[in-house]
Amino acid sequence: MNRIPDEELTLIPGGTLLTATPEEGRALALAIARHTVHNIQPDLDILTTGRVKYSDDPAELMAAAQVVSIEFQTIASANNYWR
Repeated sequence: MNRIPDEELTLIPGGTLLTATPEEGRALALAIARHTVHNIQPDLDILTTGRVKYSDDPAELMAAAQVVSIEFQTIASANNYWR
């Protein structure tokens, strides 16, 4: 199995939801979404094979964007909406 190394299977990159700016928060949301997928499917060969199935499907891409949006909502709340 071509597995992602265990040390890369973190759930919260950097160990915190706190960020200095919304831009950093959005980047963290993307990272969390990627790490979630890697934790669910740590086999890179299977993960890469699946990418072909969703990369051209607008509905699948919108679903991925929705996951990132939900993560960003959580991060924004944790940062008191940067106020």
